[in-house]
Amino acid sequence: MFRWFWGFLRRDRYWLVGALVLTVICSALGMVNPMLTGILVDKVILGRDFGLLWPLLGLLIGATVLRMTLRWMFVMTFENSSQRMVKALRESLFTRLQHLDFAYYDRTRTGDLMALMTSDLDMCRHTISWVGYQIFENVLVFIFSVTVLFTIHAGLMAVLLLVTPFIALATFFLAKDVRPQFSKVRAQFSKLNSVVQENIAGNRVVKAFVREQEELRKFRVENDEYRQRNLDAAAVWGKYIPIIEGFSGLLMVIMVLGGGWLILENQMTVGSLVVFTGLVWALTQPLRMSGWLINDLQRFVASLERIYELSRVESSLKPSAHPVALPEGKAKGRFEFRHVDFAYAKEPILSDLSFTVESGQTVGIVGPTGSGKSTLVRLLARFQDPTAGQVLLDGIDLRDWPLERLRPSVGFAMQDVFLFSDTLEGNIVFGNPNATVEEAVAASKQAMAHDFISRLPDGYDTIVGERGIGLSGGQRQRVALARLLLADPPVMVLDDTTSAVDLETEQHLQETMRALHGKKTMFLVAHRISTIAHADLILVLGKGRILQKGRHSDLIQEPGWYRDVHFHQLGLEVGDDHGAQ
Repeated sequence: MFRWFWGFLRRDRYWLVGALVLTVICSALGMVNPMLTGILVDKVILGRDFGLLWPLLGLLIGATVLRMTLRWMFVMTFENSSQRMVKALRESLFTRLQHLDFAYYDRTRTGDLMALMTSDLDMCRHTISWVGYQIFENVLVFIFSVTVLFTIHAGLMAVLLLVTPFIALATFFLAKDVRPQFSKVRAQFSKLNSVVQENIAGNRVVKAFVREQEELRKFRVENDEYRQRNLDAAAVWGKYIPIIEGFSGLLMVIMVLGGGWLILENQMTVGSLVVFTGLVWALTQPLRMSGWLINDLQRFVASLERIYELSRVESSLKPSAHPVALPEGKAKGRFEFRHVDFAYAKEPILSDLSFTVESGQTVGIVGPTGSGKSTLVRLLARFQDPTAGQVLLDGIDLRDWPLERLRPSVGFAMQDVFLFSDTLEGNIVFGNPNATVEEAVAASKQAMAHDFISRLPDGYDTIVGERGIGLSGGQRQRVALARLLLADPPVMVLDDTTSAVDLETEQHLQETMRALHGKKTMFLVAHRISTIAHADLILVLGKGRILQKGRHSDLIQEPGWYRDVHFHQLGLEVGDDHGAQ
């Protein structure tokens, strides 16, 4: 995991080494001022050698300015490296998300991914930009201060060092106990994120059913749990930090008492005690900081584990182990299903589907809710793989088609339309970014969207809200259809795309679809029989199986689901053939 993480820092390794060198110099300079102060006390104040006053003051000021400059340089170097690292890491993770399949998103909460892409990544940046050099600097300061103080009085320094193992032991147990608590904090933070995200996304449903109080109750439960997880982590911290602080304070007591006695015994000068006093921070500060730094390190490891786990996730859609020669250009659009089964979480959805669709034909897919219609069309673009059987495009198994060749050949307009927070023009040209404004307008006219767009104050430059908020369901569906028509794939899938439009608009859209007959292979998923009556092949699904298939004129003659629904939608009794055609 850490080797993988280092890969994002490798290109800055020389800058980081330079920054570490500056940190060494800066830490060493931290010893200079206390030592100069000791000389100032012994030689100038007590020794009355005032000729040394200005040189010593000049050295004090010079060392301070140099230390400040070097510190600014290495802090900015670490910050810049951390920002480049987190930028590359975020792009890598986002790229990974783009290549994961539907199955991953079906089992992963949006809140988890949002927490990972924000707070977890920021924890990695914080570790490189602050925690890392703080650990290095504090270790150096401790080593330098011990070395300097040993040269002044080894006995007193040895007594002070007797206290440090107790501080180290408390730090070790802090690190051991706090890590699982931080993992629980991160997990609960993700759950809290998910509750908030779902509430915001579903705010209209919440208000429509007057469920605000229930949503508040759910939020309070998760928020209270998040608070408790943080309190549990703080309790571990609160258990050990007073011990660390107490032993750190004991160093000062030992130094004052021991140093005072040594001065009285003429074994130490006042200036030497001043040096000890000036450098006691160099002993206590690293020990006091150790708890905080261990705290942040545990947070970093917990975040990095989650990030690394995402980086290792693979799509279940594996490339073919036996590549075949593919035809040049776009696919022709001939589909063949051979005994296709599909199960989700071991629950059968489709069973033994077999049929053939020639290039340029229109296929209607109908059936009761839950019969597997949407699952069937998902297989066309290999959003999922069948658990058994084969789906072939132009005689080649879909698993042998590279996704970058397959997906542009199969375009979708879904019932549940997703529009981006962009202009209407931006949403329409999403599938064909190189299209001209004139082409976008032409596609909108075909989709019966141009008229309502033209009536908007900003026309095609109108910004739609998130998920198309501000447009009616029918308007969103027509924009989605325009997006599909402009993309111009050889295979078009319309999953109940006209469910929210009026009958007159639907008739116009059907005429648009019929004009593409013979030019595009089309799959129409519908609830209205009139939508698919003109199809070359109609598939009637029930419980994942094909119950009936054929043309409209044949299916209304044979008893079954299709005939019953057709007559019901016409307002006729079954068996009353008057006007049934």
